[in-house]
Amino acid sequence: MTLDELKRYVRSKPGATESTPFGPEHLVYKVMGKIFAVVGWDEDPVTMSLKCDPEEVEVVRKVFRAVTPAPYFDKRYWNLVALDGSIPEPELLAMVDDSYDLVVDGLTRARREELRRLGCTAPRSRKA
Repeated sequence: MTLDELKRYVRSKPGATESTPFGPEHLVYKVMGKIFAVVGWDEDPVTMSLKCDPEEVEVVRKVFRAVTPAPYFDKRYWNLVALDGSIPEPELLAMVDDSYDLVVDGLTRARREELRRLGCTAPRSRKA
């Protein structure tokens, strides 16, 4: 997956916005003002910080050597994924989807409703 393909995929998430508040070398993706992904496009390899279910964070790190605790983020929830080609594309996209879903699920009910009113379909809910 190329950087452009990855950016297109992340931007395609409902309500996603892209900005560079940490400098031009880090693309920050938010939904309703909350970060769900940060791409370090100027790094070699390119990296991506993604939120992860706290019950799965350690498992993902053990399964994929390219996944480590994300610097500058809460290590209990955030992983840094090195896009070195070692993670199969479907797994990588699932990580992006999970990060987005976790952030949307963490929004207030009013913010989720606002997202729906903007014409964005809500992701599957993780809440029981």
